[in-house]
Amino acid sequence: MLQALIKKGRVLPTEVPAPVVSKGSVLIKVVHSCISAGTELQGVQGSGKSLIRQAMEQPEKVRRVLDMARSDGIARTLARIRGQLDTGSPTGYSVSGIVLATGEGIHDLQPGDRVAAAGAGIANHAEFVDVPRNLVMRIPEGLGFRAAATVTLGGIAMQGVRRAAVQLGEYVVVFGAGILGQLALQMLVASGCRAIAVDLDPDRLALAREMGAELCIDPGSDHAVKTIHHFTGGHGADVVLFCAATNNPQALSDALAMTRKKGRLVMVGVWGQELRREDLYAKEIDFLISTSYGPGRYDSDYEVRGIDYPYAYVRWTENRNMEEYLRLLSKSSVRVEPLIQATYPLAEVEQAFASLQGPKRPLMVLLDYGTTLPPDYRALEPQARIVFNPAARAVVGRSRIRTAILGAGSFATATHLPNLKKLGKHFEIRAICSRTGSKAQAVARQFDATYATTDYREVLDDPDVDLVMICTRHNLHGPMVLECLKAGKHTFVEKPLCTSPTDLDAIKAFFVETAASAEKASCGSLPLLMVGFNRRFSRYAAEVKRHVRARVNPLFLLYRMNAGLIPPGHWVHTEEGGGRIIGEACHVIDLFAFLTESPVRACAAASLRPHGASLSSSDNKSLVIEYEDGSVATLEYFSVGSKALPKERLEVHFDEKSILVDDYKSIQGYGVQTASFQDPIPEKGQLEELQTLAEYLERRSGAWPIPLDQLIETTEVTLKLAH
Repeated sequence: MLQALIKKGRVLPTEVPAPVVSKGSVLIKVVHSCISAGTELQGVQGSGKSLIRQAMEQPEKVRRVLDMARSDGIARTLARIRGQLDTGSPTGYSVSGIVLATGEGIHDLQPGDRVAAAGAGIANHAEFVDVPRNLVMRIPEGLGFRAAATVTLGGIAMQGVRRAAVQLGEYVVVFGAGILGQLALQMLVASGCRAIAVDLDPDRLALAREMGAELCIDPGSDHAVKTIHHFTGGHGADVVLFCAATNNPQALSDALAMTRKKGRLVMVGVWGQELRREDLYAKEIDFLISTSYGPGRYDSDYEVRGIDYPYAYVRWTENRNMEEYLRLLSKSSVRVEPLIQATYPLAEVEQAFASLQGPKRPLMVLLDYGTTLPPDYRALEPQARIVFNPAARAVVGRSRIRTAILGAGSFATATHLPNLKKLGKHFEIRAICSRTGSKAQAVARQFDATYATTDYREVLDDPDVDLVMICTRHNLHGPMVLECLKAGKHTFVEKPLCTSPTDLDAIKAFFVETAASAEKASCGSLPLLMVGFNRRFSRYAAEVKRHVRARVNPLFLLYRMNAGLIPPGHWVHTEEGGGRIIGEACHVIDLFAFLTESPVRACAAASLRPHGASLSSSDNKSLVIEYEDGSVATLEYFSVGSKALPKERLEVHFDEKSILVDDYKSIQGYGVQTASFQDPIPEKGQLEELQTLAEYLERRSGAWPIPLDQLIETTEVTLKLAH
């Protein structure tokens, strides 16, 4: 399918894999999408600036990059940034179209329904989009796709009007008569307000007058504030709706000067870096912010997971705002057709954006994806969920492990894929699969993969895939592992193996049912299962193992994981992540198994009891594990520590000897002579684990890189200690 992507100051139509409908979402064939001249043009212009200029304008991103460089090194950080820049970014957030499929849990929409959809990064300028249910609205009978495609902009304007809490007969200044201003003005008129339009553009003022403005003023006029003062009987406006986008602080000062004493100013648009106290203080003006489409915006529980707010307590959510906007359009209470001044086919999206930067800019531009629709909507179903990479270079005469990556997130693109390229004599990157087609396509090009896809079942059906690497969200690991194994694919899953006992039981059952015994499963007759427990493959762990292998007595192991604070609402704390003990502490539990080489006898956990909700007990735990050989291992996993403290430290004590590994950067022996190597950044074994994996798959004999019983036991212990 075609999708518009922003790359280095340009918006280009790009062929990417079509999306697959996901749980709680709706797959839509787009008929029209609406370009937001303000928000989207800023993104295009920003992408064309140099990295130095972008850094100067976004210092918070610079801090994140510096933190990344300290933890991952300069080379890896630069590679990640270049990859993100080459990927390009989706644009668009307001579409209309036809439902093609509904995901699990969707019962109130059916294929063939006419809908509008919203959401930055979701309802993109693309032929097909997969949108969560709370961001999808039915199109009322009689309303066309063109008008409905403006749904998001209508929702933004409506939320601004709601924040103003206007009453019949109030004087309301709409400062900025662009798209949002024109829509808000009509809503104000429909609410019985006396609307005043303020804009520098005489054509926009003329349009505002047609839409019901009683007074239209150029703010550059010397008499703008005085004119409003006289028009309102010497009081000033009850409300100013600031819909302009400007960096000039004088514009906001002028808008506040137009407001009466104890009046209200609602910020819908963008102002500069300055808010002058004297502009508000003397008149005790209420300064209000309107957040995008309304309640629910930026709340992943609402937007992504589909958890609605109770109607009785939150009457106007973003979804209900946009539904009401569509109703107003259908009743002609708000007219949007006069605002739509240009339409382009998607293939000409670059010209469409260029028109918005020309001397005679259209107020609103739509993209057209084909308004002549077939009688049967099923004819619109996307077929191209695979896009081949014409630049992929096949290596002739070399037998390599043909590898597919499921999930193209930051860890996969910053760690596993670069390591696969380093080990190019062993691995061939066959496919990249991501829920987002543009991401899959960009990563496939970056790492020379044969094709990109949005459907992992295409990978499972591909006879030319030997190994599948699962790098998705944690809750998907267990089911995907089982499907890959059943498809006969060797499977590497990034930790954890799974997040529930049910998934673990199913994986165990696969090996029990398919092999005569667990021992046979480790002898090369079945697909390999490996989990990304990389710590055991680091040279630091190998050096410790070299010394403890000759021990006489059990080990006393202490591990500190200064994990760092992640806010409670982050996905790692949700069902998707399974929690941080399951998602990260499993690394250390596997390392303990590697060093002791003994089954677990017993385990226990103690949790911190925070006084408030800002901290979690689930990622502040002391874990103690006893082993059959008498060894004892303790993991202190916490998020309450200082960022200045190194993240990880291992202490190994045995036979009056001690070995300390500090953050996988250095090792020191006491009473024992260890190798003296140091690293500027943590070397945790990610490259070595893939090297070991390749060696096993190439010889297909001997023990697995991690024995199956240890994979199972580590997961069982982790699941038990996490709860």
